[in-house]
Amino acid sequence: MSLLKRIESARPGAAPAAPGTPAAPPSVPAPPGAPPAAPRLVGTGPVRESFRDVKFRIQNRVIQDLDPKLDLSNQVEVRRQIEEIFGKVIDEEGLALTRAERVRMLEQITDEIIGLGPLEPLLRDETITEIMVNGPRQVYIERGGKLELTNVVFQNDDHVMRIIDRIIAPIGRRIDESSPMVDARLTDGSRVNAIIPPLSLVGPVITIRKFSASPFTVDDLIRFGTATPEMFDFLKACVEARLNIFVSGGTGSGKTTTLNVLSSFIPNDERIITIEDAAELQLRQEHVVTLESRPPNIEGKGAIKIRQLVINALRMRPDRIIVGEVRGEEALDMMQAMNTGHDGSLTTIHCNSPRDAISRLEVMMGMANANMSIQSIRQQIASAIDLFVHVARYSDGTRHISHVTECVGMERDIVTTQDIFLFEKTGVAPDGRVLGRFRATGIRPKCYEKLKTAGFHFPQELFQSVTEIF
Repeated sequence: MSLLKRIESARPGAAPAAPGTPAAPPSVPAPPGAPPAAPRLVGTGPVRESFRDVKFRIQNRVIQDLDPKLDLSNQVEVRRQIEEIFGKVIDEEGLALTRAERVRMLEQITDEIIGLGPLEPLLRDETITEIMVNGPRQVYIERGGKLELTNVVFQNDDHVMRIIDRIIAPIGRRIDESSPMVDARLTDGSRVNAIIPPLSLVGPVITIRKFSASPFTVDDLIRFGTATPEMFDFLKACVEARLNIFVSGGTGSGKTTTLNVLSSFIPNDERIITIEDAAELQLRQEHVVTLESRPPNIEGKGAIKIRQLVINALRMRPDRIIVGEVRGEEALDMMQAMNTGHDGSLTTIHCNSPRDAISRLEVMMGMANANMSIQSIRQQIASAIDLFVHVARYSDGTRHISHVTECVGMERDIVTTQDIFLFEKTGVAPDGRVLGRFRATGIRPKCYEKLKTAGFHFPQELFQSVTEIF
């Protein structure tokens, strides 16, 4: 296959805009609150092209002139050839480009050929935590917990589809009308979800949850105000003492980040099995086995679900089982694993509070086994789970551990819990910052004796204090 066909996805695939049609702005991130940039016209003759149209024309010539035998995986050589051909084409065209425009155009063309096109500048920006592509003409980012509209655009729906294909092809996944949704990951571990027409009415939609190249540490979360040092000391002891912990919270609240930090407390001499839909956990221990579910093939066969991986993990001699998220029938198998000697397991669950987490687990376990009575389900939950760590995102974009809640057992037919630590919102500052404080409820946890026998000692004052006023 020729090089031209192999990188066909770099072609824009749409005709240049008709004279007089407003051109889209160049694909670079806009400063916060800045209006979209006006189209830059290039040339002095009777026909003056927009920067974007010139870029697409030069891009096509660069692709045509690249060595057909070039190995696209050798990015250093590909970049060298692109730069060499680009300089030659610009000189031949006699384009009146400033030095900054030449550099920007070269970067954008290189990104289109060997990267993810308009998304590359956003992926390189370490201050951006999430990228949301709502069709070809609207791209939002999350920075500092706040949403911002950028002036990044794609040429058309086909352009967005080619970027999706580049993301999912290396991991053997597919997306088409028969399977219009897909979960994937980038090489750096960032999580990707894509959904396309006919399910999406605005065109192909991409959501990328970025992850730092180096995972956040306890010190980072303390600095961000996620929780107090004393709370993390307590949670560290709970992980090392092999309590079963559920990290709960809403979308974008920081559940996976919190799970990563809690998992960093697991001793290095233990065998850890992680199970996820799209691998994104960033464990630093030596003995980690990562398992990933698999969607069905084009014939609708071959799917491997989280539940099957949980069952298989029990046969792999795990010291710890970490499930990225329980969202269905695997909840029953997770509860049974926690109740059959696999202590110290960790997972996350979507919900609004620890009480809601229990309700969701009841529904999930009922889905897995319709013959189980609600009493049996609740007994399983009460005996399996030791602690809920609930994370919440607030209006100013900050995230706090709002509840550290202990599951203490059954009272008649109800699972009983007690809050150990809480974050209390006390108001909002004039600049929009959420004001609040962490406080202990004054209740000594039921697991205190277990922590004590494991060698951890906490003063009684820890469970009675009010700390960290914002």
